Amino acid sequence: MRRFLPFLCLLLAALPSPARAWWEYGHQTVGAIALVAVQPRTRATIRMLLAHGKELQTPTCPVRTIEEASVWPDCVKGLGDRFSYAYAWHFQDVDVCKPFDLHSACAGGNCVSAQIARAQRMVADRALPVRERLTALIFLVHLVGDLHQPLHGAEHDGDQGGNKLHLAYGAIPRTNLHSVWDGLLADRAISTAPAGAGGLLSAVPPAERRTMAAGTIEDWSRESWQLARDITYGTVAPEICAAGVPAKPKLTEAQIEVLLPVVRRQIERGGLRLARLLDEALDGDHPEVAHPPKAPRAG
Repeated sequence: MRRFLPFLCLLLAALPSPARAWWEYGHQTVGAIALVAVQPRTRATIRMLLAHGKELQTPTCPVRTIEEASVWPDCVKGLGDRFSYAYAWHFQDVDVCKPFDLHSACAGGNCVSAQIARAQRMVADRALPVRERLTALIFLVHLVGDLHQPLHGAEHDGDQGGNKLHLAYGAIPRTNLHSVWDGLLADRAISTAPAGAGGLLSAVPPAERRTMAAGTIEDWSRESWQLARDITYGTVAPEICAAGVPAKPKLTEAQIEVLLPVVRRQIERGGLRLARLLDEALDGDHPEVAHPPKAPRAG
C-alpha cells in the first residue's frame, strides 16, 4: 500500500475541485432519503416534474431520477454562463468566530438558506410553468443537501468554508477541510454499514423522524454553523478563534471514526427535512409557502 500512496495522492490532487458542493454521494443520499419519506402524492408530483427533464435542455446533466436531480446544480456549473447566476446560492459564509449573523451573510438573498425558501415557494406555485417548478425542485433538493454540509454554512478568517484550510487526512498527506467533509469523510460515512439511504434512514426510528425534521431554515442554518464551529473546525483546531489553525493540522484515524456518525446524522437530517419541505409544497399547506388554488374539477 505504501508504494501506491504517492500515486493515490496525485490522483486525488488531480480531481476537479468540489467548489463548495457535496460530492455526489452526499447529495444523492439526501435526495433518496427524502423520496422515501415524503407522502405518496408528493412522490407522484416529484416524478411528474422530473419527467419533464428534457425541457431543461441540459442533456449532459440529466434529471431522470431524484439522485440525478440532486447533483444537477453542480453539473450545470460546467455549462458556463447559462447558470452562473446560481453560484452563490450554494453556501453562506457565516464567521465561526463571531456571533451567528445569517442576514449579513445573505445580502440580496444570494445564499443557500434564502434560496431554499425561494425554491420551496416556486415548487408550490401551481401557476408557474412546469419547467420553472422543475428547476426550483432541483435546486431545493440540492440546496437542502448543501445546507447540511457544515462548511456550506460557515467559514473562518475568509477561508471559503475550509477550502483554504489545508490538512492531512489519515494517510492522505494534503487535502483541505472542505473536501474532507464534502467527499472523503462523507463517502466513508455513507458507505459504513448500514450503508446508503436505506441504511441511514433505518437508524432513525419513525417516532423520531418528525422531531428531526422540525425547525426553520434559519434554525438549521444556525445548527450547521454551530456544528462547523464546534466539530468541523474544532476537531482540527480546538482554539481556532483564539490561536488560529495549528501548524500542519491533521485528522487522525481515531478522529475520523468519531466524525463518521456526525456526518451520517447530518445526511439523515437533510433528507428528512427536505421531505418535510417537499410535503409542505406539494401535499399540504403552510403559511410561508404559496399555494395557488387548484382549478375546479369539470362536472
